[in-house]
Amino acid sequence: MSDLSLTGVATAENRADIAAFILRTSTGLFFLIHGLIKVFIFTPAGTAGYFESIGLPGALGYLTILIEVLGGVALIAGVATRLVSLVMIPVLLGAAVFGHGGNGFTFSNQGGGWEYPVLWAVVMLALSFLGDGAWSLGRRK
Repeated sequence: MSDLSLTGVATAENRADIAAFILRTSTGLFFLIHGLIKVFIFTPAGTAGYFESIGLPGALGYLTILIEVLGGVALIAGVATRLVSLVMIPVLLGAAVFGHGGNGFTFSNQGGGWEYPVLWAVVMLALSFLGDGAWSLGRRK
């Protein structure tokens, strides 16, 4: 049962559904925004150029955009949440190492440290355990 009981006490399953919904939709929205910023602000070619400037293949920039946009939409909808969350982890750890690793720990450092992408990777790991949750298109009844 995914609704709160009449007594107002949430079950463990209900709390997990609420947690999955909050994590799915918020991180999905953030990924979608991140990907769309790369499309409309930095441009795909600019993103590929940035990846090349830090020693990565430019094609990885295009792949990252695709993963962030499609993965963000999938998370918001609650489709393949476990798989999408696991796919996001190497993207985030790559950002931590290659994009922010030289800037120190704190994300408030110039250029942003690696703290935030690593935290986001841990959140994705937790979400991979929670799965879609009750309020999702991927929910199996």
